[in-house]
Amino acid sequence: MNLKYAVVVKKDQDKLLTTSFIVPMEETSWLSPIVVVPKKNGKLHICVDFRKLIATTKKNPYPLPFTKEVLDMVTRHKVYSFLD
Repeated sequence: MNLKYAVVVKKDQDKLLTTSFIVPMEETSWLSPIVVVPKKNGKLHICVDFRKLIATTKKNPYPLPFTKEVLDMVTRHKVYSFLD
């Protein structure tokens, strides 16, 4: 990695570690590469490529319904409730 990019990534990584947003892992079956993108104003934007993670996750056989369909179903009733 470019030295300029490595310094910015290390600084951001340390910040995420100190806030416990991320934790160190001993072993993992997948890795998400870090992509550093320079912005127009000269600052660097750090992105994580999650395509390998998405490829390893199981697909949900029951996708969420469309909001319009749900609203159409409940509008004909006088009372309805939502349970989490």
